[in-house]
Amino acid sequence: MTWSHWTISPFITSVFFILGVLTLYWVSQNWLLTFLKTHHHSVNEAIINDWYGLLYMMVFVFGMQSLIIGQSDAWAFMNFQLIALTFCGYFLNIRVHYYYLYPLVLIFMIYNQSIGYWQSWAHAIVLIGFFTVLGQLRKRVPLQTKNGQIAIYLLVCASFGAILWWLMKLKFNLSWETYLQEWSYLLVFEVLLYIYASMLSANAQLKQNLVSFANHDALTKTENFAAYTNAINYHFTVSRKNGLKLTMMMFDIDHFKQVNDTYGHLAGDKILQHVTQVAETVFQANNPQITLYRTGGEEFNVIFPGYDLNEARPVAEQLFMAINHIVVPVNDHQIQLSISVGLSELTAHDQTPTDFYQRVDGNLYTSKRNGRMQITAK
Repeated sequence: MTWSHWTISPFITSVFFILGVLTLYWVSQNWLLTFLKTHHHSVNEAIINDWYGLLYMMVFVFGMQSLIIGQSDAWAFMNFQLIALTFCGYFLNIRVHYYYLYPLVLIFMIYNQSIGYWQSWAHAIVLIGFFTVLGQLRKRVPLQTKNGQIAIYLLVCASFGAILWWLMKLKFNLSWETYLQEWSYLLVFEVLLYIYASMLSANAQLKQNLVSFANHDALTKTENFAAYTNAINYHFTVSRKNGLKLTMMMFDIDHFKQVNDTYGHLAGDKILQHVTQVAETVFQANNPQITLYRTGGEEFNVIFPGYDLNEARPVAEQLFMAINHIVVPVNDHQIQLSISVGLSELTAHDQTPTDFYQRVDGNLYTSKRNGRMQITAK
C-alpha cells in the first residue's frame, strides 16, 4: 500500500499535531533550562516558564493562522488557538496579567484582518475572560488536586468554548452541525491535553526531585560533593580560559567527633544544620553567587567566582566571627563552636581542579595543625 491510499481523519491528524506541538515545547524548554544551568547562568525558572511559554504559543498561533488569513474558513484553526490558550493559562500557570493580552489580541485581530467585525471584538473579550478564569482556577484548584478537578476544568472549557464557537458561527454563518462538531472536538482536545499535561507535569516533578536529591545534602539542604565537583570543574575551566579570578575556602567544625561521641549524633546533626544556616546567611548578605557545599562529614567548601584572595578574605572573616564562640543549645547542654579555615585563590600553577583543591585543603590542615580556630590564607 502506498502513501496515496492512506486516509486519515482530520480529527486524528489534529490530535497528533497538538501532542507534537506540546512535546516540542516541553523538550525545547527543558533544553533551554539545562543549557542555562550547565553554563551556570543564574536563572529564574518561573520567568522563563512564563515568557518562553507565551512566546512559543504566540509563534504557534500566528504561524497557523497565517495559512488561512482572509479566507472563508479562517475559523478552521480556532480549536488549536484555544488549546494554546488553555495550555498557557492553566497548565503552564503563566503569571502574566490578563491586561497584557489586550495588545496581543489587538495585534492578532489586525493580523487576521478581522478587526472590523463586532463578533471578533466579542470573541477577544471572551478569550481574555477565559484566560483570566483559567489562571484563577489553577490557583484555587492546583493540578495535583484530584477531587473534582477535571470536572471543574471541563466545565470552564466547555462553557467558554460554547460561547466562542457561537460567535464564530455568527461571523462565518456556520451550520449547527459544524458548530456542535467543532465544540465536541474542543472538549476531546481539552481532555487529552489534561491527561497529557498532567503526566508531563508529574514526570517533570519527579525529575526535579531526583536532581535535587542527587545534588543536595539531605541533612543540611545545602549542595553536596557531587554539586561541588560539577561547579569547581566549570569555574576552573572558565577562569583559566578567560583569565577570571577564582577563590575557594574550606572550613570544618573543630572537635566535631568529640561532640558526636559526647552528646550523640543528633546533637552533631543539629550543629551541622546551625552552621549551614549561619554560613548561608553570611554569603547571601555578601553575594548570592558565593556558594556553600557540604563536601564531607563536618567539612564545607565555598566557591567565590570572580574573587581574588584579598576580596574573599573579608567574607571568610565574617563567617569566622559569626560561627566562632557561638553557643548551640542541645537538650540540656550548651555546645560552643569554632571552625578552622583554609583559603586560597586560583594560580597559574594549578593545572587541574584537584591541584586547587589540595592547596586549599593544605591551608585548612595548617590551621588545624597550629591550634585550630584560625584562618590560613595564601
